[in-house]
Amino acid sequence: MAVQASPKTGFEKWQEGINGALDDARWSSWDCEIQMAVNEYNRHLSGVAGYTSLDWQLIKAMVWVETGAENSQWMTKPMQIGVVGDPGMSSLLSGNEGGDLILSTEWKARLTPITVRTNPAHNIRAGIGYLLMKAGNYEYRSVPNADARVYQVTVKPGDSFDKIARSQGITVEILKQLNPGSMVLRPGQVLKYQKASMQRVITNWRNLSTNMVAQRYNGGGDPNYAKKLDYALSLIRKGKAAVCIK
Repeated sequence: MAVQASPKTGFEKWQEGINGALDDARWSSWDCEIQMAVNEYNRHLSGVAGYTSLDWQLIKAMVWVETGAENSQWMTKPMQIGVVGDPGMSSLLSGNEGGDLILSTEWKARLTPITVRTNPAHNIRAGIGYLLMKAGNYEYRSVPNADARVYQVTVKPGDSFDKIARSQGITVEILKQLNPGSMVLRPGQVLKYQKASMQRVITNWRNLSTNMVAQRYNGGGDPNYAKKLDYALSLIRKGKAAVCIK
């Protein structure tokens, strides 16, 4: 009696669909756009809290996992950000979660919900932006304004560091730094201050491993996501990238 083969798993079926990708030019059609977008982000974030340059091939692997050349959305939403039910696009574009620190001024003005959903170049940039936003660690810190002049303010009855900071458009942290010997305020006392505000800043970055991408970009929706990324990356690194005009 013949032994029936075990049915193929979802991952194995996915592997079969992607094994011929290196010999199919369609699967490399976004190479130049991905490289351009990654280079833009790398230039924009260079030096920010120890930022490490992003590997464009990781993004290509994400595109292969998210859609792939056989997917109907390959030509519009290759990174799947902005699809129905996905909160990533609104999280990035709102600026409430750090997207304002990740996107350059140019792309803040250009990316809109409509373009992200219909323009593949914008979808790729939004997807990369969302990934980097989720890779960052953030804190609110006292940030000096561009005006670096030192001003003076006279303490009035009832004043506190917090009250003076609010009235002068500064922060308690900067006020105390400039007046280290003034822990107790007295009316008539003159304090130095510089303009500053509390702002969200990037303090450091998570390591962009395939597991991290699976957890923070995919959100755990596909239990094989990291495994698929590893497999796609192994194929991509064996192939040749498209020749892009710089």
